Amino acid sequence: MATTRKRRDTPRKGDLREQAILDTAEALLDHEHVEPMTVETIAKGAGISRASLYFYFGSKQEVLTALVARTVAVLVEDARAASDDVDSPPLETVRGAVRLTEKMWREHGRVMRAAVDFSPSVPEIERLWNDTVAVYIDAMTKVLVRAGVSDGPGPTGAAALAHTLCWMTERAFYLASQNGDEQDLHAAGTTCAEIWCRTVTGA
Repeated sequence: MATTRKRRDTPRKGDLREQAILDTAEALLDHEHVEPMTVETIAKGAGISRASLYFYFGSKQEVLTALVARTVAVLVEDARAASDDVDSPPLETVRGAVRLTEKMWREHGRVMRAAVDFSPSVPEIERLWNDTVAVYIDAMTKVLVRAGVSDGPGPTGAAALAHTLCWMTERAFYLASQNGDEQDLHAAGTTCAEIWCRTVTGA
């Protein structure tokens, strides 16, 4: 039994190759303006043949979709953690959520920008991105309600405010991440956190 469990806990060779493909694609996104990313360049970077890559993914689009899915899974986990954190003061939860989002844009901004850029042309990426923002909206709605914001259905209710603020935050980080300057990202995070906190306090 112990041997079987150990074998299951060890990443399969296929899993490691798939991870290498996604890691390579993420790295190549930074250089697309120099050399367009292709199935050939992804396979070469991952140390496998083009034929081997097709065993895991049918196209470059499928690689990008899987890469976005891997990244937004972390975002969803962060959003749900904020929603479940009923012990911390709402202001602390809001600041923490914005800083975690800033961290993701700093570490995986190229993937998140690609998610925004490819959404109009790749329905699955659009679904992944919109679903992720929807999870954030739901989570932050609960935080706002816990802070005393009205849970009413109108344009000043918690759901409407969370919807607008989440999309505002997404756009602010998207624009700030374009030149790769960490100071711009931090500034965007500080501004977004301030707006969120003023909404919470009613200031």
